[in-house]
Formats: sequence, structure tokens, C-alpha cells
Amino acid sequence: MLRRTWFVAAAAAIALSGCAAFGPQPTNIVDTAAADHDFKTLTKLLNDAGLADTLRGPGPFTVFAPTDAAFAKVPKATMETLGKDKERLRQVLTFHVVPGKLMAADVKAGNVKTVNGADLPLSRSGDFVGVDQALVTKADIAATNGVIHAIDQVLIPPAPRR
Repeated sequence: MLRRTWFVAAAAAIALSGCAAFGPQPTNIVDTAAADHDFKTLTKLLNDAGLADTLRGPGPFTVFAPTDAAFAKVPKATMETLGKDKERLRQVLTFHVVPGKLMAADVKAGNVKTVNGADLPLSRSGDFVGVDQALVTKADIAATNGVIHAIDQVLIPPAPRR
């Protein structure tokens, strides 16, 4: 009888604690990405570009987030150029962000307008979601202000004409 009473008391304590025993609760886009080992480069670049505070805001946002492996495929010279040109870095990063919350199941073939104003082509075949030339490798990573979809390539929009 004592064991059963202890179990009931422990279950009630867990329920009253807000289910903290069941893992971390979602946070905003930037903090969610920072907590994921696949988005260290993206998190650093968002901070470098001055976009982190915006993506911690109310949103909602959909971020097609290149993984660290995707950034590793970008030529070193391109990454160096982006590191020196904050405005170009902002253009590239905002090309990965769509206003609103778009879950993978809701993706339809066609263009969506990104935060930087350019059109981003999306496609879908069964469970596979394409973003321009990239594929979503992990979909629907929940954040309090939107959703993150991991992609396998960095999307680089054409440079604006000056």
C-alpha cells in the first residue's frame, strides 16, 4: 500500500510541475536553433547579421534552416564574402525565412514570398518537401513563434542590381 501511495504522489507532483519531466518545451526560433547541434553555423550567422532579435520576436515565421553540413558545402570564398558584407549576409539569410507558419503537410507546389521579398519555389512529392534546389531533411521543428525545417543546402539568391 505504501508503494502505491508513493507512486500516486509522484505522479501528481509531475503533473503539477507542468510536465517538466518530459523534456524541454519549445522556445523561439533562434533559441530552438541554438539548442540543436545541427544549426550552430546558422545561429552564429543570424547573430552576426543582426537578425536574431527579429527571429526571437512574435512572428510567426517559417525558417528553412540550412544545417551545419549544408554550410560546409558552401565554397570558402563565398562564406568569407558573406562574413565581410553584412547586408549581403542579411539578404541570404532572409531568403530562408517566410512570414507565417507553414507546416510541411501544408506545402503546395509554387512560389512563396520570402522576408527579403524574393520568390522561393517550393515543391512536394509525397512526404518529400523541396525548397528551391534543397530538400527538407527534418520538418516541423516547433518553436513558440513559428516552425523550422532543416534543409540540406544553403540557398543563395541572386545579388540585387545596384
